[in-house]
Amino acid sequence: MPLDSPDPDRALARLGRCAARMEVEIVRLPLAEPFCIADRVFEDVETVVVQLEADGCVGQAEAAGVFYLGDMPLDIAAALTDARPIVAQGIDHAQVARLFPPGGARNALDCALWDLQAQRIGLPVWQLLDMPPPKPLLTTYTIGNAAPDVMADAARRHAQVQAIKIKLNGDAEDGDRIAAVRTARPDVWIGVDANRSLTPEKLARLLPALLSAQVQLVEQPFAVGADSALADVELPIALAADESVQTSDDLERLAPLYQVINIKLDKCGGLTDGLRLARRARALGLEVMVGNMLGSSLAMAPAFLLGQYCSIVDLDGPIFLAADCTPGAAYHAGRIDCAAHPWGSGQ
Repeated sequence: MPLDSPDPDRALARLGRCAARMEVEIVRLPLAEPFCIADRVFEDVETVVVQLEADGCVGQAEAAGVFYLGDMPLDIAAALTDARPIVAQGIDHAQVARLFPPGGARNALDCALWDLQAQRIGLPVWQLLDMPPPKPLLTTYTIGNAAPDVMADAARRHAQVQAIKIKLNGDAEDGDRIAAVRTARPDVWIGVDANRSLTPEKLARLLPALLSAQVQLVEQPFAVGADSALADVELPIALAADESVQTSDDLERLAPLYQVINIKLDKCGGLTDGLRLARRARALGLEVMVGNMLGSSLAMAPAFLLGQYCSIVDLDGPIFLAADCTPGAAYHAGRIDCAAHPWGSGQ
């Protein structure tokens, strides 16, 4: 069982305001091959990279936003650019939260500010948060939605992974997809992500396949707003909320229906709010998962710190890129290690 995540507000109380020059850039990251989920095909991902410069130090961060909420890179970049005069006068994390709602803009500025503060003080972010040194984490590898044989082939080709997440489509082939991946990889942990594509009836029909394949997690089976239907579902498998949860305000409503929540920094608005959300979820008896919206290792590095306190880690975004940033996260034997990436290092 992971320990309780650190209280970011204790660390923030020791940090002051910082006046910085901010640069904002939209970056397109091509994927190595198309990536499919239930209602969307990704051939690349656009992200927003923020750089904060002060006292000879440069903090940076990356955010992709939340496409299904209309939180898109162009709007994120525009909102951040408009905030330049305020940032130049001096900001802290509390003001970042006042400037932007939960989402990509808050995430980018919050994480860039952590990186900048670490450099100015000369200590890594994990020490600022009174964390133990971060360790490599077992992460899922996500297999995009495709024909069952194609998904099975992907599972075999990535023989080093120890945990697989299968993207479902809500159609009649979902059971075959699950069975094919399990046959290809009888040794791994398996979870499925429906991305809102199921109904109670479809989930009931899928149950034999889920049980036969020893699936351990069903993520976001129903549409956002239809979560209450889970109260009538008897499922001996953990249920995770993803699209249905964004901030702590969602937890009281969802806690009786789910056992796990998927925290993504792009959804909640950065490392500060991610740590707060994890603490609140654990207090309500929920397990915590960390995920990503695709992106480079610059986006994974702050989420990697949150992942130290999560039962399930899904930080495989850079694996899907045609080229990651350098230095990037290391993936070995199914684990991610962000030790080599400079974000948050304090150097």
